Amino acid sequence: MTAAWRIARRELRGGLAGFWIFLSCLMLGVGAIAAVGTVRAAIETGLSRQGAVLLGGDAALRLTYRFATDPERAWIEDRAARVSEIVDFRSMAVTGDDRALTQVKGVDANWPLTGEAQFDPPMTVAQVLAGRDGLPGAAMDPLLIQRMGLSVGDRFRLGVQDFVLMAALTREPDALGGSFGLGPRTLVATAGLANAGLLSPGTLFETSYRVLLRPGDSLDRLRADALVRFEGAGMRWRDSRRGAPGVEVFVDRLGSFLVLVGLAGLATGGVGVSSAVRSYLDTKTPVIATLKTLGAEGRTIFAVYFAQIGALTLLGVALGLALGALLPLAAAPLLQARLPIPVEFTLYPAPLVEAAIYGILTALIFTLLPLARVEGVRAAALFRGIGTDAHARPRRRYMAALLLAVMALIGTAAVMASVPRLALSVAAGVVLALGALWLAARGLRALARRLSRHPALRGRSALRLAVGAVGNPQEGAVAVVLSLGLGLTVLATVGQIDVNLRRAIAAELPQQAPSFFFIDIQPDQLPGLLDRLNGDPGVSQVDTAPSLRGIITAINDIPARDWGDHWVLRGDRGVSHAAAPPEGAALTAGQWWPADYAGPPLISFGAEEAAELGLSLGDRITVNILGRDITGTVANFRQVDFRSGGIGFVMIFDGATLQSAPQTHIATVHSDPAVEAQLLRDISDSYPNITPIRVRDVAERVAEAMGALASGTSLAALAVLATGFVVLIGAAAAGERVRVFEAAVLKTLGAARGTVLASFALRSALMGAAAGLVAVVVAALAAWAILTQVMELDYRFAPGSALAVIAGGIIATMAAGLAFALRPLSARPARVLRAQE
Repeated sequence: MTAAWRIARRELRGGLAGFWIFLSCLMLGVGAIAAVGTVRAAIETGLSRQGAVLLGGDAALRLTYRFATDPERAWIEDRAARVSEIVDFRSMAVTGDDRALTQVKGVDANWPLTGEAQFDPPMTVAQVLAGRDGLPGAAMDPLLIQRMGLSVGDRFRLGVQDFVLMAALTREPDALGGSFGLGPRTLVATAGLANAGLLSPGTLFETSYRVLLRPGDSLDRLRADALVRFEGAGMRWRDSRRGAPGVEVFVDRLGSFLVLVGLAGLATGGVGVSSAVRSYLDTKTPVIATLKTLGAEGRTIFAVYFAQIGALTLLGVALGLALGALLPLAAAPLLQARLPIPVEFTLYPAPLVEAAIYGILTALIFTLLPLARVEGVRAAALFRGIGTDAHARPRRRYMAALLLAVMALIGTAAVMASVPRLALSVAAGVVLALGALWLAARGLRALARRLSRHPALRGRSALRLAVGAVGNPQEGAVAVVLSLGLGLTVLATVGQIDVNLRRAIAAELPQQAPSFFFIDIQPDQLPGLLDRLNGDPGVSQVDTAPSLRGIITAINDIPARDWGDHWVLRGDRGVSHAAAPPEGAALTAGQWWPADYAGPPLISFGAEEAAELGLSLGDRITVNILGRDITGTVANFRQVDFRSGGIGFVMIFDGATLQSAPQTHIATVHSDPAVEAQLLRDISDSYPNITPIRVRDVAERVAEAMGALASGTSLAALAVLATGFVVLIGAAAAGERVRVFEAAVLKTLGAARGTVLASFALRSALMGAAAGLVAVVVAALAAWAILTQVMELDYRFAPGSALAVIAGGIIATMAAGLAFALRPLSARPARVLRAQE
């Protein structure tokens, strides 16, 4: 056992007095990261183990716009133990004058292959689908039943087919494995849709053939056989190993983001850790002086206190890991009941190891410099009462170690995050925010020193004392602004982004977006529909386009899966054809084809998407449409603005190539809100197969989703603030002795208790306002960058959110400061001053 460790162990026997802020900051930061990681691991494990239930089978073969042909269906049945055919599409449920958008799922007698569907009142799937009184049966999402005012036994219409509501669908086992739906679910038998007029050639629907493997078969072998059998047929494969990939990606990325926000909280706690170490070393001035006098080398003293801080770091990290592991387990019953996905809570080592690494590296970063400065201090200076703040600059080896620790922390975050760019961006944002807050704190101190001597403050004793105290290094303005400001910056950034997104969705989108989307318009219905719409004085604009769905299978004869992972290459995309350029289309390269062009297929491609895919004019793109591969040459690039909410296709073929393909049309309608209800009724009654989608309803759903994300992120930001508040309390507690002496001197000079209290309150308010103001400025810049550069939206400063953040900063600092004002106010001046002799 070395001499340094023996000395360190003896000093630790004195207890943990003075280290509760150190331990609290580490425990909260590490605990938050461990808890988020544990919940994410629990969800991912649940999704993995319940993949077959979520998908509805061991594997699913999906087709767009069509059912499997008889030979294809026979091939599937020949290689599976059981098969279930599912058809999924959007439609309007109609009852009387009430209409509501719904996501319809048509099933067969084998559904569900895995899991169990639950209904209210309880009954089997067969009983639900059997119906009554000669009508096919159906089950609806309870939300849809409530929205339409239906009761069990009531009738409603899908297309031209009447159904009877048999039950509420309370549990759909494969809900997460299906397609994204804009409306609540309606469950019917596929056979019951035969006369509904909703599955005509060209209409937008998707079929999925869920299969259970035969004993001894494997997913890899079945997948390989299916890719060969359905080559060029537009089949998409999914299996139970990733039963709900969209949910998995969302959970993984949201979890990574929240872990990074937790890391920002840990950085906030690092400010408290650094302050605690500095304060502790100041109290150890006699010990350090004695060791120096007895001949101890600087590196020995560094080793003594490094060992102490290291041991306390391990204790704080262990407490945080216990907190982060036990909290999710304690909340497991509540989370399992509230989350719509399977969750399996247990102790997961990986997130705990990740949190421990973050905690240890953060503690090292924020304690290394205070420890390093002790090595260069002379014993004479310490005996004169000069604390560790006046030390020489640390040696190069410590600066190099600090740089390596920072790089290790950022590198670990990038490696462990699902999106390394996000981790690097958050790390850069935290570093820039801390830098801006540090500069602001130093500037605040310098400004306070100047203002305290300004003639305008003469006669305002409380304010002048408060301003002068803020300029005093011992008041801890830097620690207060850093710790509180970082949490406020995260909260303010979320607030600015949330307000702007809500405004864009609720106010700006309806101004430029159409009132309705009409889909599944049959070609022979288009003239009559246009006559009805154009003849309505409340309709200001109608745009239409042919619509098909296609899957990009190859680019320049290279399979799409090998080309990249761009969103255009994932799943099916909308495809159209036109002889003339769409109105307002802006070509960025190439030329549009002649109106009477009838040669080999040509394609107009979105310019931004083409740049991201690395496409050039003349490239060949193979698109599978209705099971047929069509290879076209890129003739031009054009701007596609999806933000307007209008018709926008990434790919438009020439006017002749797809002219004879089974297809439908889509239409966008701009109308006066006063005529929307009547327009909806007339179109639904005259054309039951056409599905109208109100853009306002979609915008509201998007706003709800964004609100939920903002709320979750705000909760994470509040965790950062909680750590910052602990740091504030520590700073206030550390300054209590100085305030006791200050209050005694002021009382001796004739200051009233009210003046002293006002001085304490004002200095806290000034530091809180400064932290809030800097946080708002940094948050405004961050929100502007995210909205304009990433989301390509306009940014407007939200003053309400900013004022709330500044007010929160003032309240937090005043609460922490005044909590430790009682002892200075009640202390007797004579006793305090005698103790200083």
